[in-house]
Amino acid sequence: MHFAELLLIGVGLSMDAFAVSICKGLSVPRLKIRHALLTGLYFGGFQFLMPVLGWLLGYRFEEMIRSVDHWIAFLLLAVIGVNMIKESFGEAEKLSDDFGLRTMLLLAVATSIDALAVGVTFAFLEVSILPAAALIGVTTFTLSALGVWIGHVFGARFKAKAERLGGVILILIGTKILLEHLGIIHF
Repeated sequence: MHFAELLLIGVGLSMDAFAVSICKGLSVPRLKIRHALLTGLYFGGFQFLMPVLGWLLGYRFEEMIRSVDHWIAFLLLAVIGVNMIKESFGEAEKLSDDFGLRTMLLLAVATSIDALAVGVTFAFLEVSILPAAALIGVTTFTLSALGVWIGHVFGARFKAKAERLGGVILILIGTKILLEHLGIIHF
């Protein structure tokens, strides 16, 4: 998998965290640098960890499902993408100015579940997991920290659009993987 594809996957996966970060920024009456850094560390850290865990699971079962791995990759990315797009049209999440361990841990896990499924996909595609997970983590850290600031300064205008964009990116990458494995396109 090429760097640009991994970066797009990182951006797509980070859109949930970005959207929640915007909400966190909206919730604080007075923004401090620690709000952005803490949010980035939680979300980026879990976006690094979850693909690694998914990769370990996928790698273990790779031999059993090698013949259908491209279909699994396509379906996982498409389902994740469609869910992100669907959620972008739903009700906005409640705003909370709590940056405590329990709250941030729950948010980090909730926004990184998709990355676990992508890690399984990476195992099937034989992606080198540590550089890929690091890129996803750094991308999420950056966009999450930026999201807190954007939420505080600009408000909720970008939340739904960010989720939709992330969903579309994941669907397109899943489609590309499927078409490559079926021999329809060659990159």
